[in-house]
Order: sequence, then structure tokens, then C-alpha cells
Amino acid sequence: MAQSRRSGAPGIADVAKLAGVSVTTVSRVLNAPEQVSERRRAGVLAAIDELGYRPNGAARALASGRQRMVGVLTGNTTRYGFSTTIHGIEEAARRRNMLVTITVVESDDPAHIRSAVDLVLGQPLSGVVGLEFDRMVSLALAQLPASMPAVAASLTGTNSSGLPRVYIDDELGARLATLHLLDQGHATVHHLAADYPTPSGSGRTYGYLRALAERGVRVPDVVPTGWDPLEARSAALEFLGDDVTALFCFNDDIAMGAISALRQQGRRVPEDVSVVGFDDMPLSTVWAPALTSVRMDFQRLGRTTFDLLCSQLDGTGRTGAAEAGGAPVLAKELPPSLIVRDSTAPPAALR
Repeated sequence: MAQSRRSGAPGIADVAKLAGVSVTTVSRVLNAPEQVSERRRAGVLAAIDELGYRPNGAARALASGRQRMVGVLTGNTTRYGFSTTIHGIEEAARRRNMLVTITVVESDDPAHIRSAVDLVLGQPLSGVVGLEFDRMVSLALAQLPASMPAVAASLTGTNSSGLPRVYIDDELGARLATLHLLDQGHATVHHLAADYPTPSGSGRTYGYLRALAERGVRVPDVVPTGWDPLEARSAALEFLGDDVTALFCFNDDIAMGAISALRQQGRRVPEDVSVVGFDDMPLSTVWAPALTSVRMDFQRLGRTTFDLLCSQLDGTGRTGAAEAGGAPVLAKELPPSLIVRDSTAPPAALR
């Protein structure tokens, strides 16, 4: 769980007091260092380092009237959910004639977190949108000063920052996928999961487990895999036995890797094994067979989260990190939907 955002971040007056100079001198060190003597410049820089002061780009933007830029804190931008959410943010920003900057948080290493936050706060931003699908983005969001307007795009269980958010209920999506397979008559459903049991994978996998528990059917061991389709193919070849008739996959890439493994084993989809993916990537419609998948409208997630931030900037939205008890101040849910195509069918014994 990420800690609450800093409410007592040091300001320029704190730096001036520690360095024994005026606020004007500190400002000159930051903006026109050649106008300050080497001795005073060294003292100010030492005070900045000791206090951990970071110039607030949002404040500079407010002062100059250049409130036209929003920062995005994100994890791996090569993944479909991340890239499509960013697309939605950029689309919404263009409608408001605003610019978007992207800062990638490489890992949860403290040095990487600090580097990302420093980069964000060094820009003249009016606010920040965090793609809070990963723990490392939650940690970075927690480092932002409370004076920085910020919101999160998240999934069911990934909003540990407590920021106002828009989220997609991926746990519900997993239930829809699992119940669809059970309703077709399959005795149980197997699951290939990425990142389980970490928070980023909890919604989908726990939704799957809850659906099996609701129906009182046998719960197979969850098969872990990486994000790459080749890793999914290897995991499916190693762990999925001949008893598998229905397979729910963490995302469409993993589903495609699993289908490749099933073909390698001489099994047909859906005649021998039904497969459901997740995210509903565009490739799902042209894959053979066309992939049944849970549609996660990430582009809408990006647009809606950007609009939530703008409501804060316009003074029409509620701000702050969290209410008493840790509940998000404001949350908006976007429901997933199951898109049934050709990769699922009743088991052979019922046809």
C-alpha cells in the first residue's frame, strides 16, 4: 500500500531559511544561476539537496498562465492497456488544446521512483494522470506534493494511492468470462495468469476464482506465465493436461500463445478446448478462430480520467488524496463486457 501523498513538502521559503538567503536569491539560483555568486549558489544547492526540495512546475505554470500541459505517469507503454489508455488521454487533451508528456516509471526501485517524480515536477504541468496498473506508479503518485492536482486510471484492486480515479472492474470481467464457459457446460475452467498473485493480476484471477466458487465446481491450480505470447505457449505446453476443455487467459496475447500451444499438441479450438481472452485487442477479431474476449475500454478510460483531472482544474471536481478510512475521494467505474466470438463452444461430450 502506497503511503499518502506528501502534505508538508519543503517550499522555496524553507530553502531560503536554511541557506540564510532571501527567497529571491533561491529563485535566481534556480532560474538564472549566473546572477548569483558561487558561494551563495553552493549554499542554496546544498540546502535544496538537504531538504529534498523540488521546484513545482505546476506553480510556475500557474504564475505564467501556461496551464496547457498534463503529465502522465505510467509503467510499460508497450502493453495494450497502457498504450491505449494513453491514446485516450491524448485524444481528450487535443479536444482541450492541451499537451501531454509521458514519464515512464521503470521499476519500484526508490531511485527510479525519485527520478520519475523529479522529472514530472520539473515540468510546468497543470496536473498529473497516473496509470495506476502497477505498484511502481502507485509509489510515484504517493511522492507527488498535495498541491499537485492528480488522478488515477486503475483497475479493480490497483488504486493504492487513494487518489480520485476512474477504473475498469476487471474482476467482473473475469467472472463474465468464467461463467460463460461454465454455462456452455464445461465441468471447470483452467486459467493462465500473468503477475498472479501480485495486485496487478488480482482482479482478473480473483474474479475467476470467485466464479468457480459460486458454482461449486473444481478449482484447478492457476498456471502462472509471463506477458509474452511465447511464454504463454511454453506455460501451456508444460502445465495444461489433456483434461482441459475450457481455458480463461489473463489477456489476449496470452490466449494467442495458448492457442498456438494447443495446435502444437494437435488440439482444436473450440472443438476440443474453448479459449477466452481479455482486453479485446483489435487482433482478436482477425485471429483464427476469432477470439472470445472481455472488452476493456482503455481508450474511454483514458478520456474519462483526463476529464476527471480537468474537473479538478476547473474547480468542479473534488480533490485530495483520501477520505477518512482510506476510501477514494471520488471514483467512477467503467464496466467491462464479454464479446463472444468463435473460440468458445460447448464441450465435445455435449455436442
